[in-house]
Amino acid sequence: MSKRVLIFSIAYYPTHVGGAEVAIKEITDRIAPEDIQFHMVTLRFDRSLPKVEQVGNVLVHRIGFTKSRPSIADLRAFPLYANKMLFQFLAAYKAHRLHKKYHYDAVWAMMAHGTGVPAGLFKTWNPKVPYLLTLQEGDPIAHIKKKMLPLWPLFVRGFTQANFIQPISTFLATWARGMGYQGPVSVVPNAVDTAHFSQEYSAGVLDEIKDKLGKKTGDVFIVTTSRLVHKNAVDEVIRALEHLPENVHFIVLGIGPDEEKLRKLAADLRVTERVQFLGQVDHADLPKYLKVSDIFIRPSRSEGMGNSFVEAMAAGLPVIATQEGGIADFLFDEKRNQDKPTTGFAVDKDASDQIVEAVKYIMEHPEKVRAVVATAKEMVMEKYDWDIIARDMRKKVFEALF
Repeated sequence: MSKRVLIFSIAYYPTHVGGAEVAIKEITDRIAPEDIQFHMVTLRFDRSLPKVEQVGNVLVHRIGFTKSRPSIADLRAFPLYANKMLFQFLAAYKAHRLHKKYHYDAVWAMMAHGTGVPAGLFKTWNPKVPYLLTLQEGDPIAHIKKKMLPLWPLFVRGFTQANFIQPISTFLATWARGMGYQGPVSVVPNAVDTAHFSQEYSAGVLDEIKDKLGKKTGDVFIVTTSRLVHKNAVDEVIRALEHLPENVHFIVLGIGPDEEKLRKLAADLRVTERVQFLGQVDHADLPKYLKVSDIFIRPSRSEGMGNSFVEAMAAGLPVIATQEGGIADFLFDEKRNQDKPTTGFAVDKDASDQIVEAVKYIMEHPEKVRAVVATAKEMVMEKYDWDIIARDMRKKVFEALF
């Protein structure tokens, strides 16, 4: 007889999807409904979305204030902005009512700062139901703690009430212990669709993207796939561009509240013509943009793990990144990690001068770079494919939970 698991998630498909939501869908789609049926409580936001909908192997129950086709700006304004605070209590109540009908075998909270409070409350009311907490946070821990101060006792209970914690990196596993959690922990990272990102395209398909971007012979394209927020340090790449050769261009895939600030920085540094903000690119098209680029970069100031790095490695790009947070689990630098196979090029955070050095090194040492790229791609294929991660979640986490 199949088990039933109720997921708490702030957002879910089809809109406002980030790494955490991708992880839920990739994992649940790979677990047969005959084994586990998943339900979810999430925010609705968009009035056009149904209150209850089957999305893959997840029966989604949506709650909260709505607006017709809200923009990113709408999500940051009242009343939609109030949804995240109200979710901390409304989701617990909704889950409690759903449990009376469906009798869940476990609950699963996706990210402590978004859903740990309602999951902890549910656990208090239903102590016999096992509770799994997944840590996916990418923001600095100090920032998260400050943000959760108004609900601090309940936030801590979101950790201590858990029966099992699954962080996506060793960095986040350390955080779980620091919050007072003493139970079992299993690090299971996020992953990528390796077949999708490693696929090859015809010259015609890639030439079409190059023409769209205006890439000429001899141009070097640095690319990032990032939310345009402070933690992802897109500003540091723009600062580095000022000190790089004129044939080096920066392709920015993503949207976020810092876009205008970043455009202004590019204008102030007189590199506007070498920076292209392409906005949100469909996930199906991302590999094409990576394939026509030469270097992937995201010098994050903080990171829980970062799927984008692993996607770029699967696509065969050299990766420049910091080793903040969970990045240190998979990006190993020749000079900084001499006991590990080299998989990328590490820089310190807030160090645009080191970005300049790394880009120039990659441009000047093609044979060395090819070896690093091959090592990184092999690592991703062996450890970071969603089929592998879904299997590990089922065997190491869910079977231990029930």
